[in-house]
Amino acid sequence: MDLRPALDIASLTDPGKVRSHNEDSLAVDAEAGFVILADGMGGYNAGEVASGIAVTMLSDSLKSALRGGLADRETGSLVRAEIERTNAAIYQAAQSQPQFSGMGTTLVFALFHDNRVTVAHIGDSRLYRYREARLEQVTRDHSLLQEQIDSGMLSREDARLSRNRNLVTRALGVDPAVAAEIQEHAALPGDIYLLCSDGLNDMVGDEDIQLTLGALGANPKLAASQLVRMANDNGGRDNISVILVRILRDFPANRGALARLRTWLK
Repeated sequence: MDLRPALDIASLTDPGKVRSHNEDSLAVDAEAGFVILADGMGGYNAGEVASGIAVTMLSDSLKSALRGGLADRETGSLVRAEIERTNAAIYQAAQSQPQFSGMGTTLVFALFHDNRVTVAHIGDSRLYRYREARLEQVTRDHSLLQEQIDSGMLSREDARLSRNRNLVTRALGVDPAVAAEIQEHAALPGDIYLLCSDGLNDMVGDEDIQLTLGALGANPKLAASQLVRMANDNGGRDNISVILVRILRDFPANRGALARLRTWLK
């Protein structure tokens, strides 16, 4: 099923004002209905390698699975299996090649299907949903800072000034196995989904993100450019990556006549 008529997607990545190179990687496929963002970490260029492996492997496997007519009930298990396979590949590369030792990457991913969105994430790259003029953070960071907030050691206001905000507790490719957090939600016409690396949300507060999407969300390309510009204007201390997905209309699964009859008979 071609989802291009239902999804208006824009993406943008920028090295920021401080870093000499960009270790973020993105993949967008409006036809298949998925978007992927990865923020790499490691030695010189190793983070770029890790995020590139993650995005390429997941993108290729998803295209193949969706081309074969993926059943909705298989979505969560497919995503989990492919993330595990990708984790193993990055980990093996890091173990076998000294220049890649210790590399890893965050991951945030969204697959749109049958008026729903399956979300998977590892680390502190985020997915937000903007619905009815309200911004909501859908993912929860796998980070030391989030654990300190959850335990009451830090307030959210103090957390913005913490030196520990880039210390993740979970990443793809660092250990032999990793647990991805996977969710599924209804996706409604008018929704806007924002995937971003911490280079955005460390520099731009949620209130300003909400205001920007409220003002410019009807034009995802313009909104993405404005968000990146704001992050750079506020210091641009890290690579900044943004993917925006605006739901234009319903996108029910293309069920055959027999499946529709079975649904009617139930």
